[in-house]
Amino acid sequence: MRSTLRALVALSAPLLLTPALGAQATPPDSARRTLDSVVVTATREPRSLTLTPFAVSVVTPGQWQDRSGFGLDQALAQVPGVFVQSRYGTSDIRLTIRGYGARGAGDRSNAGTSRGVRVLLDGIPETEPDGRTAFDNVDLATVSRIEVLRSNGSAAYGNAAGGIVSLSTMPDFTRDFAEFGQQSGSFGLLRTIARAGYGSGSAKGWVSLTRTTYDGWRRHSDANRSQLVGGVVAPVGARGRLGVQLAAASNLFRIPGPLTPAQFASDARMANPTYLARDERRYNRLIRIGVTLDQPIGEAQDVAAMLFVNPKYLQRSERNTFRDFTRYHLGGSGSWGVRFSAGGVGHRLRTGGDFAFQDGSIQFYDLSPRNGRGLNLRANKGEGAQNAGAFVQDEIAFGDRLTIVVGARYDDLAYFYRDFIDPGIDASRRFTRVTPRGGFSWQAGAGTSVYASYGAGVEIPAGNETDPPPTGVPNPSTALNPLLDPIRSHTVEAGMRRRAVFATGALHALSLDLAVYRTIVSGEPVPYDGGRFYLTAGKVQRRGVELGVGSSFAGGLSARVSGTLSGNTYDRYTIDSTYLGAPGASAVLDGNRVVGLPGVVLNGTIGWRPPAAGWLAVEVGAQGNTPYFADDRNSVRVPGNTVWRAAVSAERTFTNGVEMRGSLSAENLLDRHYVGSAFINPDYASGAPLVYEAGLPRAVLLGLTFRRTR
Repeated sequence: MRSTLRALVALSAPLLLTPALGAQATPPDSARRTLDSVVVTATREPRSLTLTPFAVSVVTPGQWQDRSGFGLDQALAQVPGVFVQSRYGTSDIRLTIRGYGARGAGDRSNAGTSRGVRVLLDGIPETEPDGRTAFDNVDLATVSRIEVLRSNGSAAYGNAAGGIVSLSTMPDFTRDFAEFGQQSGSFGLLRTIARAGYGSGSAKGWVSLTRTTYDGWRRHSDANRSQLVGGVVAPVGARGRLGVQLAAASNLFRIPGPLTPAQFASDARMANPTYLARDERRYNRLIRIGVTLDQPIGEAQDVAAMLFVNPKYLQRSERNTFRDFTRYHLGGSGSWGVRFSAGGVGHRLRTGGDFAFQDGSIQFYDLSPRNGRGLNLRANKGEGAQNAGAFVQDEIAFGDRLTIVVGARYDDLAYFYRDFIDPGIDASRRFTRVTPRGGFSWQAGAGTSVYASYGAGVEIPAGNETDPPPTGVPNPSTALNPLLDPIRSHTVEAGMRRRAVFATGALHALSLDLAVYRTIVSGEPVPYDGGRFYLTAGKVQRRGVELGVGSSFAGGLSARVSGTLSGNTYDRYTIDSTYLGAPGASAVLDGNRVVGLPGVVLNGTIGWRPPAAGWLAVEVGAQGNTPYFADDRNSVRVPGNTVWRAAVSAERTFTNGVEMRGSLSAENLLDRHYVGSAFINPDYASGAPLVYEAGLPRAVLLGLTFRRTR
């Protein structure tokens, strides 16, 4: 904790001086320009960030471009309210927003996926209908913008109580370009990046290709991924826009597995012996094609539509079985918007609906002597899920200062499980729920807004959490746990934003993002028997304060700090004798801390671009968190850490339109020995928890990029 606070103080020093510097040269309003031109779309209706009554953050490539970009953690770690960890340095990350998604890391919690947070790529869901998200199609080298809605996202998108991460791959360009980059780094990291963008009249097209190979810093943590994203956007009709997007990936990564505290202390680079012996891995191949349409109707109406299809072929060596998954994920959405005035009050009304369905076959085989597919079929089943909903929301403007947003969504969420060996255990379950939300935003002054909102949320247990318990369920037993209920939540938040640039004085620009929230979750999924089955039995309370500050100063200095202070506790969590295996006994965990969530998370960066050498940039940053627990009983503690990073980059533009950029960066600059992530509610071996995942040692990355525009 002390080292974390020291890092915060060091990185915050320029920001702590901000009020004083502003006081020295605070210009009149005529010399102050507010940054109110930022438009966000993660709330489903495009609107200015200053008018949005929810906690939203925008991250741009300048905040991650000198890093490897293999995992989404290198961008999202800079967002307040977000706790994201790289598990092995690949695309497999652990993502939580305001505590949602905390249970989604570990063996039986589906390594390689997140849950509770909805992820969109170019407006199309990467999140599956049951709430799980794999990150095969996400590579920061192909991402041009990220929006993070930290508020409850259910009323907008359904089954996404933890918020929205919306990524755009369309580059922002006005001239045709071609770009080629190469990165080489420690532990065998090699990345090739090729991008191009072209325009013809009002039409634009883009394509990005990445190829990454990585030996990994832990044994049995190698990975290789090829990824392609691209699209075309063209005018259609009267002021309309038609888009076609393509995303495809082939992603193979091995899983080194968790270590006991003693193993971590003696040799953090070792692999879990069982994972190594079974060559536990995931090999995902998928492609997604989407079509979008935005069509104005007259001056006051518009329609928007989207369709996508996403076939997947997934193979795993996991828990002593070889697993084949053949899935198809498809869906679409449509909405109608209208702008009108009534009684001198302006309205922006939008209503619509969406549908997503995923189904496919699953076969489990034994492992062959070489850890491939064996000859004995152990399970043959189908696993389907559906997410359908309809929504309405209205943005009501009372003059230029006060905006009120109200909305609601109806969701129909369902599972469909079939067992082709024993059809007698086939089962389906359906959950329906209405989730309202509302809020207001007040323009308190030039560049300053305050807001407050309320949102309800709904989420269903993810596919691996639906297995029935061995006892305590009504007969006959089926493939789905009949004791599961929807996960319901309610969030109240308030916040303020400050966006301004200054014409004179030492302080050139300032941004401030402050939010406080309280969330009550009923029916929190709680794991039993090391996560072998779940019950939606817990009640959780989450409270927090989030702060993000950015500023730039004279002399080319800039600084960013984001921090989260939160308390996450179980208000109600009792394990009765049915599942303890001890008649008459019970375990009351009321008041325990929620697993996987530190009380303090900090991230900060100081940058310098010398005025006399604008082609050069230097950056130093740190990320830290306090200790947290890895199990619901709060007996397995994960130590906190502070990890430093640094980067230097140089750019030059030649007369023939060629730009060259070189960068040198270092992660874990001080080579700390630390726990990078943890298995949640871990298994035990000889009385010791298999829990720790080793963090990255010092790693150096060299990058070189050439870009040609015309």
